[in-house]
Amino acid sequence: MKKSIIRCLLCFGLLLIVAAVAGYFYLQNYASQKIQLQQDDQLITIERGTSVQRLSQQLEAEQLITNSQLLPLLLRFDPSLRAIKAGTYRLSANMTLRDLLVLLCSGKEAQFTIQFIEGTRAKDWLLTLQAAPYIHHQLTDLSLEQVAEKLGIDGHIEGWFYPDTYHYTAGTTDVAILKRAYQRMDSHLQIAWNGRATGLPYKSAYEMLIMASIIEKETGVDSERGLVSSVFYNRLGIGMKLQTDPTVYYGRSESIQGPLTRDDLREKTPYNTYVIYGLPPTPIAMPGEASLQAAAHPTPSKYLYFVADGYGGHVFTTNLDSHNRAVQEYLRVIRNR
Repeated sequence: MKKSIIRCLLCFGLLLIVAAVAGYFYLQNYASQKIQLQQDDQLITIERGTSVQRLSQQLEAEQLITNSQLLPLLLRFDPSLRAIKAGTYRLSANMTLRDLLVLLCSGKEAQFTIQFIEGTRAKDWLLTLQAAPYIHHQLTDLSLEQVAEKLGIDGHIEGWFYPDTYHYTAGTTDVAILKRAYQRMDSHLQIAWNGRATGLPYKSAYEMLIMASIIEKETGVDSERGLVSSVFYNRLGIGMKLQTDPTVYYGRSESIQGPLTRDDLREKTPYNTYVIYGLPPTPIAMPGEASLQAAAHPTPSKYLYFVADGYGGHVFTTNLDSHNRAVQEYLRVIRNR
């Protein structure tokens, strides 16, 4: 009798072992199934506090897996896959269910990028931010003054953001991105200011930032930036007006479109360098590193004038007669086109 009971217990134990092994391999096979992507660059967002049951329902609702009923059992069997972190994740081709769970536990959220171009203005940056995906907007419909207050910037925000490509995760605020850009510009400006050439006419690093923004708007040719800087340096040195068109454009009413007119050049605004002496009160755009360095290190020259050559560059001259001839040559090139 006892032997029969023992044999039954052994058989029952063996059946349990076989069932456990079969269940183990079945779950492993389940975890190894490929998830079904519905598009190439597919994302999944896991909300904070998502339960195992809610995760199961979400994966099936988003058609990533076809059978969610085994997922709680898999997670109970392998607790290392339960530590899921909230966030937005990028899925990849050939990813298995286990790969997906490992990703959700890693916290390695999808990275997004936003690019800001040299020479653009604060209003352009705000529009770029508004159009970017997965950003939490806190600056919508705010004036530039209100944006400055939100960022903790004392004064005008123009010129204070460093142009570059910035990476962010879903839910990052527009405030956080602009603060990073501000901190980088402040750092680069201080480095350029501390390493500047001697004898420059700037009273502060901010004045050098203003100059850098003007250089940025005057030329996109790296080899010319130092020469453009030298023209403005030489003009400031002899008390000559800067007479640079980009400052006039900046100070002109946004309702006015088209090229500058004689009236524009005569209108007295704080930014009209055909009327005022010295620098305008603020930067007129976001300068890049090359323009910061050009403002800090003007190329030694005696140039006082420059004009477009019609081919993407400029002609630099030392006197008005030569400048006028360069202007006429530019107009001839344009007419021939």
